Amino acid sequence: MTPRDASEPNGSRWSDLDRPPLNITALRRGLVRQGGLWSEVDLVQRTGSTNSDLVARAAKGEAAEGAVLVAEEQTEGRGRLDRRWTAPPRSGLFFSVLLTPSEVPVARWGWLPLLAGVAVATGLSRAAGVDTALKWPNDLLVTVGGAERKAGGILAERAGDGGVVIGVGVNVSLKDDELPVPTAGSLGLAGAVSTDRDPLLRGALRSLEDWYGKWRAAEGDAGVCGLHEAYAAGCATLGRVVRAELPGDRAVVGEAVAVDGDGRLVLATEEGVQEPVGAGDIVHLRPA
Repeated sequence: MTPRDASEPNGSRWSDLDRPPLNITALRRGLVRQGGLWSEVDLVQRTGSTNSDLVARAAKGEAAEGAVLVAEEQTEGRGRLDRRWTAPPRSGLFFSVLLTPSEVPVARWGWLPLLAGVAVATGLSRAAGVDTALKWPNDLLVTVGGAERKAGGILAERAGDGGVVIGVGVNVSLKDDELPVPTAGSLGLAGAVSTDRDPLLRGALRSLEDWYGKWRAAEGDAGVCGLHEAYAAGCATLGRVVRAELPGDRAVVGEAVAVDGDGRLVLATEEGVQEPVGAGDIVHLRPA
């Protein structure tokens, strides 16, 4: 099903004046341009998951590289490890993009979610005036009342043989009593200078276009394009003692000492072993 245009306001959309609707006309005008990455921007009022919708559209040949799908509300948003991601309507940014990096070896596609993390963190930090950091591999962290909180996350999924859909969810204006868990946060709670989602979304997508262009031009070499260095510089996990909860009910505790050339987190264990972790859940055990 092709997403419907949700640009016309109605009573329900304006029920919370602190959370005005996104302006799809202005977003298209600001993002879709000749020679640019973003080929189309669609907005829906409500959907289960923008990732699932865009993956399905790509499978049917109904979406090209640079397609962007944005929702005012997600009812079945998913994070890593199939965790649910829910938030009140218009309280955050919920969007997915389709990328088809044909000139990049598939072995290097694992950098895409990390690239998206760097890009979104950078774009939102500039637009919102909030310090951001990344928890490996791609959780967006902010500081609320001196405590580190998760304000967003990124999920990458294959779309057919030649594409990847990257989904982003960011808490923008959530208040304390709306947080799904005590460890969650939002840009607003972190002191954002603005919670206007239009410039925040434009900032995130322009930053993603810039980083993706550099990475693609370098044929996916994260070192050559500066992505490896930028990710390590913004990663709050490095230098900390963490527990990696791995597939198969295995856990490894160690100091996160590096991100390797494949984007894996390298843990130095008490046994003197350096173990690269490519998938799993990371728990920060103490500050760096």
